[in-house]
Amino acid sequence: MRHRLLVPGAAALSLVLAVPASAADFTPGAPGVGDTYYPESGNGGYDVSHYDLRLKYQPKTDLLQGTATLLATTTQDLSRFNLDFALKVSEIRVNGKKARFATSGKHELEVTPATPLEKGKQISVVVRYADKPSQVKIDDYSAWARTPDGGVVAQEPDAAVWWFPSNDHPTDKATYDVSVAVPDGTQALSNGVLASQSSKLGWTRYNWRSDKPQATYLTTLAVGKFDITTDTTANGLPVINAVSKDLGANEGSAKASIARTTEATEWLESVFGPYPFNAVGGYVPNVPAHYALETQTRPFYGKKAFDKGTNVSVVVHELAHQWYGDSVSLKDWKDIWINEGFAAYSQWLWSEKEGDGTAQQLADYVYAQHPANDPFWKVRPGNPGAENQFDDAVYDRGALALQALRNKVGDKVFFGLLKSWPTEHRYGNASVADFVKFASKKSGKSLDGFFHTWLFEPTRPAAGAAREALVASHKKVAEPRSWREIAAATHGVHGVHGH
Repeated sequence: MRHRLLVPGAAALSLVLAVPASAADFTPGAPGVGDTYYPESGNGGYDVSHYDLRLKYQPKTDLLQGTATLLATTTQDLSRFNLDFALKVSEIRVNGKKARFATSGKHELEVTPATPLEKGKQISVVVRYADKPSQVKIDDYSAWARTPDGGVVAQEPDAAVWWFPSNDHPTDKATYDVSVAVPDGTQALSNGVLASQSSKLGWTRYNWRSDKPQATYLTTLAVGKFDITTDTTANGLPVINAVSKDLGANEGSAKASIARTTEATEWLESVFGPYPFNAVGGYVPNVPAHYALETQTRPFYGKKAFDKGTNVSVVVHELAHQWYGDSVSLKDWKDIWINEGFAAYSQWLWSEKEGDGTAQQLADYVYAQHPANDPFWKVRPGNPGAENQFDDAVYDRGALALQALRNKVGDKVFFGLLKSWPTEHRYGNASVADFVKFASKKSGKSLDGFFHTWLFEPTRPAAGAAREALVASHKKVAEPRSWREIAAATHGVHGVHGH
């Protein structure tokens, strides 16, 4: 004989709520966030809020030893989750308990905690590791560059996998404490402010803190021997600049260029609004690279960026990224225009301020250099494709689009947009579509068709009757004085990146 258990309605509900999720309800986090260009970048199932990196680096052997602590919140019931990391791991603990781990793909570290993780819970992940990062190759490449006196990591869109485990996509930003021990007489640079420094038994430890949201690829580390200078902006912001002691013939031009950081930052605040972070500066290590990168609060400049002499334009470009790209980061790598188009246009505005050619003169010159059949117009800045992500057209045509927008809405609305966008989206992520919607709302004009023409059509846009006549009436439009420095700051300088 069977008996039925009868429970009042409220009691039945409490029993249902008390039943824990079954094992079947816990699933692995995705091995990528589904980025259009780099689907394996990032991971699903959790959001990181803070990275604590405690490192030790020996330049002579290139041995990097580390303990990384990640604080995160689960976004689903997790049976396991992935980290993006390529170095050798010895131990992982989740919430203090040892976890199993395995590797897969090019840089996936699969972590299985001792017990499944419920959605919405705060978790800690501790990863111990040691390896020689310059010898770790992904597609025959390492983002870690050895120098005569140390090592440097600064690449886009991937760099973190060579020195700390992470959720490696710009949509998961976090704060950072980066503590690095190096042999006495050697320095370690990272993002933010130097919270403390101490020496013991032949090693000096530098503790850097970045207290505002920061994307993984914008996190940098440089070990070597530097001439370091400090300053403050008019608003009291600490400025930390560093130049390698062995740059050779480029030393003077490198120092003269980044010495303008304070001035450029103060000017950019007048254009884009208050600076969003706790420090600013830049560094030039002895890396034989042409490119520069907007690593947050402390842009990286390869020494070859100064092969042709002083280049303040590249400094303005990377500092402009602190607003456009760092504070307001892209949602997907196809949205690269909201980084590079604006940083490139900041160089045009700097030229205008310096009296070396107005933004309109630069626009007329760039437009005239590329006839309708030029492949330049085939690249669509609004979605250039991974193979063209850092093509010159993303910068130059991207800046052209902004000058065209300025002409369409007028200076008052345009410069209002330049300030309100990074203010209203501070520390967040945004897409090209988000900016189009934002600009349309702020200007009171429907701009969808306008942006489609300038950013998405693989043809030369009409520049307007007056500008077309100007270009047609000259065999050669005059080159603004600033153009060669601007081109040197973006053409080729931004053409070498990690992917």
